[in-house]
Amino acid sequence: MNQDLKNSLGEVHSSIDINKRKGWKRIFAFLGPAYLVSVGYMDPGNWATDIAGGSQFGYKLIWVLLMSNLIALLLQSLSARLGIVRGLDLAQASKNAYPKWANYPLWILAEIAIAACDLAEIVGMAIGLNLLFGLPLIWGVSITVFDTLLLLLLMKRGMKSIEIFIISLVFIIGISFFVEMLIVEPVYGDVLKGLIPSKLDGSALYIAIGIIGATVMPHNLYLHSSLVQTRKFDQSNKGKKEAIKFNFFDTTIALNLAFFVNAAILILAAAAFHVNGFFGVAEIEDAHKLLYNLFGNAAPTLFAIALIAAGQSSTITGTLAGQIIMEGHLNLRIQPWLRRLITRLLAIIPALCTIIFFGEGSLGSLLILSQVILSLQLGFAVIPLIHFNSDKKLMGQFAIKPWVKVLAWISSAIIIYLNITLVIGEIKGWLVGGGNHWAIYFIVIPLVLACLALLIYVFVHPLISKSKEDKKLVPHGSASNFTEVKSISYHHIGITTDFSKNDEKIIRNALMQGGKDAIYTFIHVVETAAARYHGNNTLDKETKLDEENLIKYQFDLQNLGYKIAYRIGYGDPAIAISKIVKEENLDFLVMGAHGHKGFKDLLLGTTVDAVRHKIKIPVLIVN
Repeated sequence: MNQDLKNSLGEVHSSIDINKRKGWKRIFAFLGPAYLVSVGYMDPGNWATDIAGGSQFGYKLIWVLLMSNLIALLLQSLSARLGIVRGLDLAQASKNAYPKWANYPLWILAEIAIAACDLAEIVGMAIGLNLLFGLPLIWGVSITVFDTLLLLLLMKRGMKSIEIFIISLVFIIGISFFVEMLIVEPVYGDVLKGLIPSKLDGSALYIAIGIIGATVMPHNLYLHSSLVQTRKFDQSNKGKKEAIKFNFFDTTIALNLAFFVNAAILILAAAAFHVNGFFGVAEIEDAHKLLYNLFGNAAPTLFAIALIAAGQSSTITGTLAGQIIMEGHLNLRIQPWLRRLITRLLAIIPALCTIIFFGEGSLGSLLILSQVILSLQLGFAVIPLIHFNSDKKLMGQFAIKPWVKVLAWISSAIIIYLNITLVIGEIKGWLVGGGNHWAIYFIVIPLVLACLALLIYVFVHPLISKSKEDKKLVPHGSASNFTEVKSISYHHIGITTDFSKNDEKIIRNALMQGGKDAIYTFIHVVETAAARYHGNNTLDKETKLDEENLIKYQFDLQNLGYKIAYRIGYGDPAIAISKIVKEENLDFLVMGAHGHKGFKDLLLGTTVDAVRHKIKIPVLIVN
């Protein structure tokens, strides 16, 4: 059984060894996870709300950004603490804490949120490519599918490569906006006044809710609790305490950087648009156009470059979060490239449909809708996170202090209240609009009420159920007890052959399993086009030559005293081999590894993996 199944992001789990480093190198080794998380706080969804807030209200909503950042800092610190102390990500911890019937809707909601988040990144990336290169939006959306291949390549190079790549993109975003600040020349005295809280009502409240909803996103909480586990550190209480301290340091720096980027977008919108009388700028494309009209080529170019960097970096972390959620809630691991492709397609399909049926101008509305969907999911991540960190039985001395708990619950109440207000506002807006409302009454409202009922259950369940020790994550069970070891003898052994130089090694290993008492059946599969079409009626030259080779193996080994038979299969190797195994009633199978990896696995397939999932007998794989 693959041991990685129980580890969050198993391919990079504990891949960075902290224990081998001293001094500053040790501190820097802890830094990185929060930077991957921080890109979610400066994604294209944030851009839309920041631009709308800055253009309409000037600098007055900067304090909302600051409050959102402080709440995010608290929640991300709790997420990192959970991963460090429990060795579980938030999805795995939820699977442990809640019954199966509740886990499936929690997983579905988390997947919808991931797709919604990815949707925002795709739209932002496509808009950025359109603004910079004039690429049509439909093509920009389509080519974002190749981000999956980029992430696969980075994962193979290790966690540090991903972190360096993301930090580089964040650096590009930061530099772009720093230069733009110099170009637009905001009044910094007015900027400082914007840090003082002011009354929120009407459209100011709506945009403030959008800023908070776009800032504190659920997938970041799943992501951070997993990424901290990429560090291999001392698992003693002292080691965990050190890891928590340095990860808090990492989180503080990264999220403050994200705050400055978001604040820069809002300040840019305020200084460029609000001051010049453009109060209704809400679309990213409109912002780019006005920057060109007001300040020439440099500002809009930097704006587009930063948007592409934000979309690219955010989509990488979003797809990582998708993998964490599926593996954590379902304990289901599929090929990472396939998992990321599924995430991307779930986001690309609605984006393409929107462009095809409603036109490119509707992408801005789709961006806002994606933030509303994220808002619905937020409570389902925040409430369990606070419960898990408060549990003294499971967290021990690392359970959060009462004052931290109070702050966390107040923060969650603010987020959930404001996001529920946002959802209610959207539904009211739909009802006020013209057209048939049956879908709102019979689909949207019942779904919202069902989500609310589940949210209440998620809050109440840990309060009324006693804490339990971490469950074993299936399929891993308990170790068996051995009193004596009895030998196993195999009577009918299958041997797959391809007449390569590896055949001799494979056959030797097979003969060692059963000696001269067992019966051996050589299996060879003909994969020609004729074989796939005609099956066992194939009489082409390759089939005849293959049978002659099998007869030679049979003759040579029979002379040495072994009992030998052979079977030829046709078409797909995995299907043909598994069929022969069942027909011949084999009790053991010896196969050779295919000898290719990476892209060739995608192109040629992995017969060994496919076969072992189709049969129920032991398989020996000989490299």
